[in-house]
Amino acid sequence: MGLSDAYNIDDLRRMAQRRLPRVAWDYLERGAEDDLTMAANRKALERIAFRPRTLVDVSERSLQHSLFGNTYTAPFGIAPTGAAGLYCHDADVALARAAAAAGVPFVLSTASFVAMERVAREAAGHKWFQLYMSKDRDAAERLVKRALAAGFEALVVTTDVPVGANREYNLRNGFAIPFRINARNVADGLLHPRWLTQVFLKTLLSDGIPRFRNVDSEEGGRIVAKDLSAFRARRDALDWSDIAWLRTIWPHKLLVKGILVAEDALLALANGADGVVVSNHGGRQLDGARAAIDALPEIVEAVGGKMAVLFDSGVRRGADIVKALALGADFVFFGRATLYGASAGGEEGVARALEIMRSETDRVMALIGCGRIAGLGRNYLEMPGSV
Repeated sequence: MGLSDAYNIDDLRRMAQRRLPRVAWDYLERGAEDDLTMAANRKALERIAFRPRTLVDVSERSLQHSLFGNTYTAPFGIAPTGAAGLYCHDADVALARAAAAAGVPFVLSTASFVAMERVAREAAGHKWFQLYMSKDRDAAERLVKRALAAGFEALVVTTDVPVGANREYNLRNGFAIPFRINARNVADGLLHPRWLTQVFLKTLLSDGIPRFRNVDSEEGGRIVAKDLSAFRARRDALDWSDIAWLRTIWPHKLLVKGILVAEDALLALANGADGVVVSNHGGRQLDGARAAIDALPEIVEAVGGKMAVLFDSGVRRGADIVKALALGADFVFFGRATLYGASAGGEEGVARALEIMRSETDRVMALIGCGRIAGLGRNYLEMPGSV
């Protein structure tokens, strides 16, 4: 099965599953604990129905959409995904390049296998940086200053990781970063020779053992300081004053990710954020958290247009993108879909995932009778329990 035979994201998902060893597949596919929140994201999106209008001229429809003064070819982008380098060689560069070619934004994770400076050099387009912040402000400031110097346009602070999630499958699989080679991983890798040669060994030969490149300081390509412990330090001590502090050192757009209640969205606004990302981390942190789409309407209503409201978690179809936009999201992001593409075919696979999402979104817009993203609203939706 080639990329041209992938007609939806689930096709790419099946291709990825065949090509990945279990240690990489489980890390991509699973959530936390019993995967309840991950399943809830899908169920909540699927419960929302469309109320299509007919005999509407949508022959000149457009997916173009503006955010923070930039106009994108579609109302979606690639969410930050840690350890993306497990899915194709130099995945972070591949993701950024595919996003640039598609005319949509890309968010680089702190937990990437490629240093932010290299991604900035090797990929054009609109790039944002996602910050996993510790209470060590010196370590955080080093990362922020690197992102600023590299030309990243926005800072996305992920706030729903005060402690690590309970991902028991990682323990069973022996998953760790820096990547640890053990008998089980070697045996599984041998059963997936394409991944072993084109991803793991290629990374090993070019860059060494896969590790998080943004938590080390680099000077002329040489590691000069180890910031990993500082990067992880005392996240459970963070509070809203840390967002206010970031506002003083970051001059561009500042977003707070991991918001699920209106009260926190208002605190983000009060502490200088330009936007929030309504997200439950794709079900990968607190199992039993509410579905992100269920949280979206109250947050949109609470901020009243005073800040941008972005959305991620559970997005697999263009229909999901349209539903979130109709509920008031200013932009939609997804991560697993593009990692399936990266696993299936590298940069071309990412491009295929983006094209699938674009095509589906365009088709849904036509079928509900709406020609412009700005025209979407709740009038196009029937919510669960509504009459």
